[in-house]
Amino acid sequence: MRIALGIEYDGTDFFGWQRLTHGASVQGAVEKALSFVAAHPVEISCAGRTDAGVHGRCQVVHFDTEVQREPRSWILGGCSNLPNSVAVRWAQPVADGFHARFSARSRRYRYRILNRPVRAALDARYVTWERQPLDAKRMHEAAQALLGEHDFSAFRAISCEAAHARREVLAISVRREDEQVVVDIEANAFLHHMVRNIVGSLLPIGRGEQPVAWMAELLAGRNRDVAGPTAPAFGLTFLGPRYEAHWGLPAEVSQSGVLAT
Repeated sequence: MRIALGIEYDGTDFFGWQRLTHGASVQGAVEKALSFVAAHPVEISCAGRTDAGVHGRCQVVHFDTEVQREPRSWILGGCSNLPNSVAVRWAQPVADGFHARFSARSRRYRYRILNRPVRAALDARYVTWERQPLDAKRMHEAAQALLGEHDFSAFRAISCEAAHARREVLAISVRREDEQVVVDIEANAFLHHMVRNIVGSLLPIGRGEQPVAWMAELLAGRNRDVAGPTAPAFGLTFLGPRYEAHWGLPAEVSQSGVLAT
């Protein structure tokens, strides 16, 4: 039997999603909790790995088991054996052909920037801070150059192990919400640090240090060395993947539904 789960987590105290031998990981915590509920070792596959400090609103995972448990048992048992920073939001059986990573049609991220003279206290774990005023409209206009399928080498980390840098950005927006500037981006897949490098390049445009056309120039140039710096991890949240509706997953991760905000 194959089970899919929706996982929420605060990534601040983890070394990232992927299981590690030298530090705490979200995957390791989830597998340990599920193994206790299943009474056998459980290995999970996820929709998209996140870096150290990055959060997850609805990461989707799947695993295989022969034991019979109600969805409620996976949820409550999982949560009872997880740290407070990780929760199982939902659980359900899925077809054997479903794969959390390979069945996903797209992924969606959100980056939050606190834009005020004073740093954050209450929200410090979930936003990055920019003291200089940002023009969200300029940032949004510049970001539209990224729509479509392109070579995103200018926004690719040196450590990226992807076979190629071509990705398709399906939607990207920048808007202001009171003291915060919010960047939303959806793509078929992402390169290592791609979102954080895009945000790092939008910030100089928002501050007026670079023209709106700079983003298109960076994209065309494919040179990581001349693009903006990598934005901090803690402002980034993986909202979740999207799957075709026939898999029967909750609306927030189905293409016919709306992702959690």
